[in-house]
Amino acid sequence: MRTAPTILHLDMDAFFASVEQASKPSLRGKAVVVGGLGPRGVVATASYEARVFGVHSAMPMGQARRLAPHAAYLVPRFQLYKSISERVMELLRALSPLVEPLSLDEAFVDLEAGGVARDEASARLVGARLRADIRAATGLTGSVGLAASKMLAKIASEQAKPDGLVVIEPGTERALLAPMSVRTLPGVGPATGDHLRRAGITTVGEIVEAGEDELVRLLGKAHGHGLYAMALARDDRPVVAEREAKSVSVEDTYDVDIHDRLRVGMEVQRLADRCVRRLRGAGLSGRTIVLKVRRYDFSTLTRSETLRGPTDDPAVIREAAARLLDSVDTTGGVRLLGVGVSGLADYTQEDLFAQAAGERTVADGPVEEHAAAPAEEQQAPAERRWPAGHDVRHAEFGHGWVQGSGLGRVTVRFETPGSTPGRVRTFRVDDPALEPADPLPLVLRRPGEKRGAGAAGAAGASGQDGTAGPRVGLSEASPG
Repeated sequence: MRTAPTILHLDMDAFFASVEQASKPSLRGKAVVVGGLGPRGVVATASYEARVFGVHSAMPMGQARRLAPHAAYLVPRFQLYKSISERVMELLRALSPLVEPLSLDEAFVDLEAGGVARDEASARLVGARLRADIRAATGLTGSVGLAASKMLAKIASEQAKPDGLVVIEPGTERALLAPMSVRTLPGVGPATGDHLRRAGITTVGEIVEAGEDELVRLLGKAHGHGLYAMALARDDRPVVAEREAKSVSVEDTYDVDIHDRLRVGMEVQRLADRCVRRLRGAGLSGRTIVLKVRRYDFSTLTRSETLRGPTDDPAVIREAAARLLDSVDTTGGVRLLGVGVSGLADYTQEDLFAQAAGERTVADGPVEEHAAAPAEEQQAPAERRWPAGHDVRHAEFGHGWVQGSGLGRVTVRFETPGSTPGRVRTFRVDDPALEPADPLPLVLRRPGEKRGAGAAGAAGASGQDGTAGPRVGLSEASPG
């Protein structure tokens, strides 16, 4: 353990929802929920105003609507979030070469490795300056925790929320942790927490009192030893600048169960092509093909097949996924499908499973995500064309965002990040004067600042697939 609080943990406050509030003046100070808006959608992020009503991330969207019926419900704009995240990560990397992103809105920084802090006073100054720089560059707030270890820095940033800074001084860790719930410690999820509770252990202090031998008896050797060390505030994990991806995967949750076996097969082929697209985009290949199927009764099955060498060939991956699907009974209906590749490498091996003559293969160029989509998916309904919260531009009224659509109409509020709350107008969904638009920067670029360095300067067209944060494990899940 270090003798100074020189490990920093940054956690942007209600990131997705805060971005939406910053870009939409009419939503500032209001309850905002971002996530999948379909019947099986889940909450990605809720603003602090929405959390007052009990809404939280990972909650089913239907439950969120019951708790906060008057909140604004928006479809995520991942490209915009990613561009802002990149700007924040640039600020972190200016402090140290050791930055470990955990997601788009969260990262550890080793300030000692960057030579910018050596004691509590200098670390506190760096944390305060970082928060100010983030606000100036993005218009958003982030909470900062400083401590002598990663575990404690993350606990400190949680205590700092929202928009604060907390420093845990070395030597005070045990007293701070003792009254906290066992769920505070890394690796203690609901199942482990319930197991400890049944043994009469509910706080970190009670873990210490129980002793290491008892923890090993309850949880096993590896988990028991590790958890006891965490309870004693022992955490020597280093900040790792590059985190190697373990797998590349994509999955979709369907609003209505799929019963048609042919449709299920076509969905698996489409997911396989999307997975290849991401695999090639990361310059990787893999040996193990994984199929995930969640059935109508919520039972989840995973099947895998390991090839004799790594590949990024779409035909090979599609064929393997199809073979895996053959071993799964889907007659009751399917609510989620996923295809992934693990056993990653940065090289490919010649196709070991050549396709039969005349069978269609996909060229080495980028795979079109909807190339194998069923006919009904080729023509998206109006609600899909105008996702709630996404940017539009009208030839007469200028820039705005979609409040909602349906029954052949789309409602738009015309405002920009720097304007006052705007007026609302309704149009036909096929109005030729209305078109999708790129997000506007949350903060105007300063003179001399190159394009893309600003908060949202590099934001692409809305509605594109999001990706994980910089160098974080590559995975993709539909918000529903």
